[in-house]
Amino acid sequence: MTTSRSPRPFLSAVVLAAGGSLRMGRPKQLLPLRGRALLQHALDAAAAAGLDEIVLVLGHAADTIRTAVRLPRRIPVQVVVNQAWRAGQSMSLRAGLHSTDARAAAAVVLLADQPGVPSLVIEHVIEAFLASGQVAARPVWYPAGGGRVPGHPVVLARDAWAAMDGLRGDEGARAVLAAHPDWLLEIAIAGEPPRDIDDEDDYRQAVAAAGRA
Repeated sequence: MTTSRSPRPFLSAVVLAAGGSLRMGRPKQLLPLRGRALLQHALDAAAAAGLDEIVLVLGHAADTIRTAVRLPRRIPVQVVVNQAWRAGQSMSLRAGLHSTDARAAAAVVLLADQPGVPSLVIEHVIEAFLASGQVAARPVWYPAGGGRVPGHPVVLARDAWAAMDGLRGDEGARAVLAAHPDWLLEIAIAGEPPRDIDDEDDYRQAVAAAGRA
């Protein structure tokens, strides 16, 4: 006798790409790395991870960025423009969560300036999250030199979304999870964490590392 597996719940990706790139001085979402814009890396990884939709949150230079990237065709993509992007990442996160499909049971949050998150890591975190029954999950990298580095994607069950409405400024989901450690599943990942690209020095290091890969 065979038993049928219950269908996986509807999962949305929320890609945050609304920032003004103040430390970079130019839209870092469009900086080229390994032949693609930084934002394109995040969009392609989300599409390859088998999610059900992508909500792309833009803000500063929204028109320029939207026309410069290629939206994945394999899943629906909704572009949301956060007019209040100057108020910080918290507004973009809320805008993305509030724009997801009504069927979404959880959101997988990705950052446009962290292009080194592969689709396999996204899939691994999602699988662990779904198996755990926890409210949230995130990977934690353990590099060879020691230490632990929490990162993205952060997976947030719909039950956690209301708590994000209390965030202000550049606070992200990490602030809420720090206040609710019982909500969180952390998934250990061996190796170097993906780079955050915030300024020109970060970008030069990312380009150099890509050339050595």
